[in-house]
Amino acid sequence: MGQTGKQQVKVAILDLYDGIANEGMRGFREILQRYKAKSGLDLTFEIFDVRKKSEVPGTEFDIYLSSGGPGSPLSEDEVWDKKFMQLVDKLEDHNLSNNPQKKYGFFVCHSFQLMCRKYQLGDVNMRRSPSFGILPTHLTKPGEADPINEGLSNPFYAVDSRSWQVINPNEKRFVDMDMQLLAIEKERPYVDLPRAMMAIRFSEYFVATQFHPEADAIGIKTLLVKDEKKKEVVEEHGLDKYEQMLERLDDPDKMIHTNNTIIPNFLDQAILSLQLV
Repeated sequence: MGQTGKQQVKVAILDLYDGIANEGMRGFREILQRYKAKSGLDLTFEIFDVRKKSEVPGTEFDIYLSSGGPGSPLSEDEVWDKKFMQLVDKLEDHNLSNNPQKKYGFFVCHSFQLMCRKYQLGDVNMRRSPSFGILPTHLTKPGEADPINEGLSNPFYAVDSRSWQVINPNEKRFVDMDMQLLAIEKERPYVDLPRAMMAIRFSEYFVATQFHPEADAIGIKTLLVKDEKKKEVVEEHGLDKYEQMLERLDDPDKMIHTNNTIIPNFLDQAILSLQLV
């Protein structure tokens, strides 16, 4: 407890954007600030520039949020990638120890792909064309029962923004490692391609999404109204789809609801565990 008597919660945000301007980091900060105000916790966070500066936190934090980012997740030879994986190993070792206070991790998009590569859960490859939009995402049976998805409809809507994907789940690895596939990509009956994995629970303490639950309407609108992004979306999906994306931004049952649900549910689960220690 701090001097105010409030419980102290330390969060590390791992920035994997490699110095590229983005809305994701602001999304994480806003969710944490809202959660702090609502919960009354002494919640603090620190940002680590993993790719640009090879900054990686130690194991002294309670919760780790790892972002999306540009480029290939097949970066095994990069110094930052090795340091990132070493951190994950340390957190896993901690969680397997007798220490009652566990470490919680949430991994988004690029971080999701890195973790799937680490655990060999499927094929990590480049999409034929980038996916971008506020798109339906389908919960699996385990996903419907998972506490991070409590309050979501099935399907629910989330921001999907990626040029890479993880497909063809290795079912044996999932079973052997006691991991669960929580969500998959929207159905595309007119496209004869496998549906990407979109959310995975690696353990009681680690979970990941290939979509962006931290994205909010302000951030996506800022992106969509830029001439370059509008041109890209219209060329790829057509003007009707572009206008549909703008309409979905203000729908309280779509990305706004997802933003208010998944990461806050994860924080609830993590902080309840901290309080029980």
